[in-house]
Amino acid sequence: MPAAKTAWPFSPPALTRYTARSLALAVWLALGGCSLVPAFHEPEMAVAPTWDAEQKTASNPATGGPWWEEFHSAELNDLVARGFNRNFTLKAAISRIEEARAVAHVTGATQYPLVSLGGDFQRKNSSSTTRTADVFGDASYELDFWGKNRAAADSSTALANASVFDAQTLRMTLGANIATTYFQVLSLEDRLRLAQSIADDAKQVLDLVEYQASQGAVSNLEVEQQRNAWQTFVAAMPPLRQQRDAALYQLAILVGVAPQGFKLQASGLQSLIVPEPASGLPIGLLRQRPDIQAAEARLQSANFDVGVARAAYFPSLTLDLQKGIDTLTGSGIWSLVGTLAQPVFAGGQLDGQLHHDQAHVRELADSYRESVIEALQDVETQLSASRELDQEFTLNQAAVTSARESARLAQVRYRLGTTDFQTLLIVERTQYQAEDTLLQIRLQHLQAGVGLFRALGGDFAAINLANAAAGTDANLAASSSSFQASRP
Repeated sequence: MPAAKTAWPFSPPALTRYTARSLALAVWLALGGCSLVPAFHEPEMAVAPTWDAEQKTASNPATGGPWWEEFHSAELNDLVARGFNRNFTLKAAISRIEEARAVAHVTGATQYPLVSLGGDFQRKNSSSTTRTADVFGDASYELDFWGKNRAAADSSTALANASVFDAQTLRMTLGANIATTYFQVLSLEDRLRLAQSIADDAKQVLDLVEYQASQGAVSNLEVEQQRNAWQTFVAAMPPLRQQRDAALYQLAILVGVAPQGFKLQASGLQSLIVPEPASGLPIGLLRQRPDIQAAEARLQSANFDVGVARAAYFPSLTLDLQKGIDTLTGSGIWSLVGTLAQPVFAGGQLDGQLHHDQAHVRELADSYRESVIEALQDVETQLSASRELDQEFTLNQAAVTSARESARLAQVRYRLGTTDFQTLLIVERTQYQAEDTLLQIRLQHLQAGVGLFRALGGDFAAINLANAAAGTDANLAASSSSFQASRP
C-alpha cells in the first residue's frame, strides 16, 4: 500500500523566510537523530589461559618479521614475493576489496544531499505563442532521524573490511602453500638422489655377485635376488620424478607463472632450518587470525542490518529544494517540498526482514565462535606436530646412522665371506627405508613449522592488500581502522 504523502508549495516571498528555518530544522534533526542499532558485544568464548601442547625452549627461535624469512632461503623469499605480486587468485581477492569498498561508497552516499542541475524549454501555440526557458538547481535530502542510512553505510563498511581480512587470509594461506610446496619439491629431489645412490650401490653389489657366480662361488639364485633388489631401487625413481614434476608445476601456478620452463635453483633441504615461533597466549589469537577478524566484521555488518530493519518501521522525511531562473523573463523560481512517509501495511515485509536480520546475527555469532575454536584447534595441532616431529626426526637420525653402519659392515663381511647373502639384502633395504623415512620426516617437520606460523596468523606485518595494485606497502591493520571507528 503506498505510503501517505503530504506536500507544501510555497510562494517565493514566503520561501525566503522559510528556507532558513527549514534548513536549521533539518540540521537539528540530522544531528539529533537517534540510532536503532543494537549495542554490539563480541560473542563470549571460554578460552583457556595456556596451550595444552606447551612449547619447549626454542632451539631456533623466530626473530620476527616476515615468517618465510625465518627459514633462511633466499629462493623461498623470492618465490613468496613473486606469489604475492603475481598470483591471480590473490589479485582477484584484491579486486573484491575494491568492489566491496565501492559498494560501501554507494551505500554511504544516501547520508548526503543529492544535488543536480537541470533546465527545460517549452513553447506553446494557441491564441498566442508562449515560450519558457528555465535553468534550476535541485537538492534532495532524506533526514536520517532514525539512523537508517548511517546503519546501512556502516554495514557496507564492515563488509568491505571483511573483504580485506578475507584477502589477508588468502594471502596468508598462499604464502604457506608456496613454502610447503617448495619444500616438497626439494624433498623429492633429495629422495631421488637417495634412490639413485642406493641403486648405484646395489649395482656394484650385483656386479660383485655376478663375478662370484662366474667363479662358482655363489649360485644364480643370489644373482637374481640382487638383481631384483637393484631393479626395485631403480623402479622407485620414476614415481618420485612424477611427484616432483607435479609439485614443481603446482608451485609455478602458486607464484603466478606458466609451468613450462619453471625451475628451481636449490636442490635439497640441507641448508634449511626449522624456526620455532612463539605461540603467545590463546586469547591473543583472536586479534592475529584474519579469518577470525573477518567473521567479527561480518557479525558487525549483520548487527547494523538489524538497525536498518528497525528504522524501517518509522516515518521518513525527505526535503526537496529547487531554485532557478527563467532565462527569458529573468524571474526567479523557488520550490520547497517536504515528503513525509509512514509505513502502514506491508504484508509482513518489515517483520520478516527484521526477523531475518536478527536470525542472521545469531547465525554469524555461532560462525564466529566456530572460527575461534577451529583456530585454537589449528594451533594446538601444529604445536603438537612440531613437538613430536622434532623428537621423531632426532630418533630417525640415529636410526639412519645405525643403518648406514650396518650396511657398511655387511658389505665388508660379505666380501670376506663371513656373512650370508640374505643378510646383505636385508641391510640394503633397511638402509634405504631408514634414509627415505628420514627425508620424509624432515619435510613434515619443515611443513609443520610453516603450519604453525599460518595457524598463529601468518605475517603480522602484512602488505596492505587494498593498495597492492598501486604498488604501495603498509600495515594491513590500518585498513581496518575505519571499521573499528564505526563501532556503535
